[in-house]
Amino acid sequence: MESELINPPLLPYLEKDLLRRAHTPNMTFRAFISVDVEVQSKLEEFWEKLKGSNAPMKLVELENIHMTLKFLGDTDEKLIDDIAGVMALSVESTEPFTVELKGTGAFPNLNYMKVIWVGLENAEGLVDIAKTLNRELEKLGFQKEKKGFRPHVTLARVKGARNKNRVQEILREYEKETFSSQRVECIRLKKSVLSGKGPTYTTVKEVKFPGT
Repeated sequence: MESELINPPLLPYLEKDLLRRAHTPNMTFRAFISVDVEVQSKLEEFWEKLKGSNAPMKLVELENIHMTLKFLGDTDEKLIDDIAGVMALSVESTEPFTVELKGTGAFPNLNYMKVIWVGLENAEGLVDIAKTLNRELEKLGFQKEKKGFRPHVTLARVKGARNKNRVQEILREYEKETFSSQRVECIRLKKSVLSGKGPTYTTVKEVKFPGT
């Protein structure tokens, strides 16, 4: 006597599940790799003066100020572990080091300001890390930066020329200022969520330097 089938065959259900997964869009997020900045009083003072200039600019919120090492843009969540692996590779022979936040300026120049920045000194370690990230992340499909990495901290993006002279005065006032020193011991993969109130940054992965 043939055995009786109690449950229906599973194959059609498996096929439907595979089909559903195949058509499920990949989840992406806006991402970058950076070092968070510990904002101290002198940097906050400079930030407040820029804000008080009433020039058309978008200031980076104090809690969001960071040193960008690599901008990734829209990133597939499935790549998070691979990106973390590249981050670990980029710091595998790096000891913790201290950078100085010193000096101010604007890209491309003071007469035509698009980005206002604070400079970074003793930042050779950041340059080396950024080079490795740029080279190795291209293998994961991320666009390779053609311009050389210039260590800096972005404070604001300028939207127009109103009160340009006042902004230039502020930049010249702080052009040789030492704002703070900061020990660098890790790098972070950050997620940026945009809203009407501005971006919110959260840490997705943190990679510490060896020995920390």
